[in-house]
Amino acid sequence: MSVILDWTPQKARAFTRENLGFEHGLHERPMFTDEGLAELLDRYPRDKLGVFTMGEDPVAWTTWRRGSPGQLSGDQLLEAAQAGRIWLNLRETNRYLPAYSALCEEIFEDKAAHAPSVRTMKRDLGVLISSANAQVFYHLDVALVSLWQIRGVKRVWVYPVAAPYIPEEALERIVLRETAEQFAFEPQWDAAAEVYDLTPGRMVTWRQNAPHRIENGSMLNVSLSIEFMTPRALLRANVIYANAVLRRRAGARPRIQQGFTPLAVGKVAVARAAKALKLHAPNERVLPPTFRLDPAKPGVLGTL
Repeated sequence: MSVILDWTPQKARAFTRENLGFEHGLHERPMFTDEGLAELLDRYPRDKLGVFTMGEDPVAWTTWRRGSPGQLSGDQLLEAAQAGRIWLNLRETNRYLPAYSALCEEIFEDKAAHAPSVRTMKRDLGVLISSANAQVFYHLDVALVSLWQIRGVKRVWVYPVAAPYIPEEALERIVLRETAEQFAFEPQWDAAAEVYDLTPGRMVTWRQNAPHRIENGSMLNVSLSIEFMTPRALLRANVIYANAVLRRRAGARPRIQQGFTPLAVGKVAVARAAKALKLHAPNERVLPPTFRLDPAKPGVLGTL
């Protein structure tokens, strides 16, 4: 049985090139019950677990803070998500747990069967467990992304891949890992966004580098965030990287080429040479933990 329930020839042709909504059946699987999620949290590497909290204003992206899960059990972590305002991010779950590795393979086999022209690589299946009314601020990803809703309700705004929503120089800084993926947001941009209300059994995927933001409904949310690359997506990432190098090193004013043009392929060579020569050292923004989850008071954030 197909993981995605509403493939059409039109969606298959547009997959990875346009913003698309789909239906799926993953929310019915027992691995996503409270018991299944608690077991996941117990087995997932604790040093890889991302714990975050944030403010309520969608403009105030600098209120995004990282915390420490300590030694809380899976049950306690799930209780904290149900009681507080936190976002648990389990990146690359498919690397660490066999059941999620199998699920990742199943999902991509389904995509390959229905969109055979799309070859995928660098697959990352992550699990998001987040509190009622939590949010993810305006940001973008270098990879392609699909967001699968399992439990709860969330709203997703997806913005155009163009200025002013994402100027090319700002995109270059993100690809170079000079800045965080989150950045300043203007509320009036919502008028240009495509809005998706995700309920259990709904999925949305969007164009590469499309800025987006997310707000949960008034209940616990569970989602899968799947990142991946295609040859075309890798080409675009390398073109952007090369553009950044050319802008800084040669004073050029380059533009992003779409597709496998000779100029784009040439820029891939520039990007690879720049990386080999280490012409640019990433200055990644790493958030230090500023709070801890209190085992005695679920949902209460303690100081470190």
